[in-house]
Amino acid sequence: MSDGPDVIAVLVVLVLYLVVFGIPIMQIVKKAGYSRAWVLVFFIPVVNLVFLWIFAFSRWPVEATRA
Repeated sequence: MSDGPDVIAVLVVLVLYLVVFGIPIMQIVKKAGYSRAWVLVFFIPVVNLVFLWIFAFSRWPVEATRA
């Protein structure tokens, strides 16, 4: 028996994390008018907090098309 975490359990948790957080974040980023590729930034610790503040207070491309 190994002392480390079970690989299957780690993969299941990773997939659940990606589904629970990745899909909604992807939809928010898409509706804001940004590329869906920006969702990858939100899975990098500390960087995700910085970009959360940038997204919250920047002018979104969707707003520029309405004005």
